[in-house]
Amino acid sequence: MKETLNVPTTEFAKKDRCEGLDHRPRVLLGKMGLDGHDRGVKVIARALRDSGIHVIYSGLWQTPRSLAISARDEDCDVIAASMMSNSHLKLGPMLVGALGELGRPDIPVYMGGILPQEDLPKLREAGIAECFTTGTGLEDIAAAVVGSVRAYTEKPPSDHPIAQLGRDISLAHLGRGVRAGAPRRKPTRVIGITGSPGAGKSTLVAQLVSELTLRAEKDAGLGRCAVVAFDPMSPITSGALLGDRLRVDFNRLGDSVFYRSLAISGEDYTSLDEIIGLIGGARFPDGGRFETVFVETVGAGQNETKIRRHVDKTAVVLTPGMGDAVQMDKAGILEIADIFVCNKADHPGEHELVRDLRDIAGRRPIVETVATHARGVPELLAALLELCTG
Repeated sequence: MKETLNVPTTEFAKKDRCEGLDHRPRVLLGKMGLDGHDRGVKVIARALRDSGIHVIYSGLWQTPRSLAISARDEDCDVIAASMMSNSHLKLGPMLVGALGELGRPDIPVYMGGILPQEDLPKLREAGIAECFTTGTGLEDIAAAVVGSVRAYTEKPPSDHPIAQLGRDISLAHLGRGVRAGAPRRKPTRVIGITGSPGAGKSTLVAQLVSELTLRAEKDAGLGRCAVVAFDPMSPITSGALLGDRLRVDFNRLGDSVFYRSLAISGEDYTSLDEIIGLIGGARFPDGGRFETVFVETVGAGQNETKIRRHVDKTAVVLTPGMGDAVQMDKAGILEIADIFVCNKADHPGEHELVRDLRDIAGRRPIVETVATHARGVPELLAALLELCTG
């Protein structure tokens, strides 16, 4: 018997497959239903990123509505939904319907996974644009995503205010003219969340918006909140993996939180001021507005400090084991902090971290959190709100 099992699979070629397009494809990857495995989706996400595509990953156990909200807010070119739980004939049409209800009926839905051949005509009749069965190659999937791109217009095909906001942000981020008359207003609070890679910024932001949303249900004056999350762009293909939003439970929060993921090179926050103004200017049909905007930076090093120019207050997130007191004294990111967040406070070394911070913090607050368990998050939010009103 030939030892074919020992022959390595062909490596997916890393190259920009998006040349000549109006803009880089924005694809939302999500898994609907009860399937709890995402290894296959991660393989696809990397292949798409390595093709120059901007990939937004929304995580496991998504509902049709949560995926539709994500696609609208992210102004996606296409949704790629993975199905493994034998519920495709129900969830697929529900996703198409939710896109229409939320103001983006034009976003095509691609569905892949274990899809019986006899069900494919039914899915297409229900509005699914493309079906990919098991065995479809990565290059074929990348080509389909690239083929979904249509030139941006100033308006999406509906007057839904949040659908329009999503398109306005796309145009602003690319440095193109936003529609005439697009309202702009500075939100009440703009808070930057920065820190080193792996410090838990995304989880912390997810907990902050959840806590703020709960408070806003009792205090309408707090308004709604939005998140702008930046991730790095590949220096080779210009693709990006935008996975920060998967920390937010949109199945529970729905569209009470606006979340937008953007890819940048280095610290290029050129479009951020306009984006913040557009978010502040947006108004819901019920008159509600975004009063708090969290801006999450890419994983920052000591010299990455430009975010401070664009926000009202800056929280620097640190974790135990980041370095000794000499590192604390170096100029850079610690200087821009209005508040220090010691996350992963249940890890060894937390006491030493807080001790070293006290030597340099002066009057600046220090808050200890365990974001994965929401510990310290109410106290952190209270401190941030107080800083922004002081």
